[in-house]
Amino acid sequence: MLNNPLVQELLNEVVQDEENLPVVKSLISGTNTDEDIAEETEIKLNIVRKILYKLYDSGLASYKRSKDPETQWYTYAWEFDADSVTNQIRAKSVSMIDNLRRDLESEENNMFFECPDGHSRVAFDKASEMGFVCPECGNEITFQENDGVINRIKEEIASHEKNYSLLQSGIMK
Repeated sequence: MLNNPLVQELLNEVVQDEENLPVVKSLISGTNTDEDIAEETEIKLNIVRKILYKLYDSGLASYKRSKDPETQWYTYAWEFDADSVTNQIRAKSVSMIDNLRRDLESEENNMFFECPDGHSRVAFDKASEMGFVCPECGNEITFQENDGVINRIKEEIASHEKNYSLLQSGIMK
């Protein structure tokens, strides 16, 4: 599961540092208390707890709380939610692919004009409204060939669709 680039991207967004991924790996492997995870990963207990709560807040982990009858201390048994990972990635992938397809349609159906200093890039209609002059610097905006942009968007769509199909086929698990 952790080898999938979409899973890595999602987990990096949540734990915010690649050095914190051993906590996730430990949790996935079945270690379920914060103390055991800290011992196994050699990461400070307060950092492990912080990461676990980030996972919890994002819906990627859950816990069950139990009270030790002798010490009266609470113990938290954590569990990684692989289904939530799959669902979040699925929703994010579908949204990303839809947005890229809209961008592609816009690029294929419009002519774009760009400021030579990179201040603005606008479609023909907007460029004509602006008198083909950049509102920021006053330079003349010129036609921009967008074949490269179109190809880049198509490559991004293909990449996201490939990762999404891997997700759909269950290779992630």
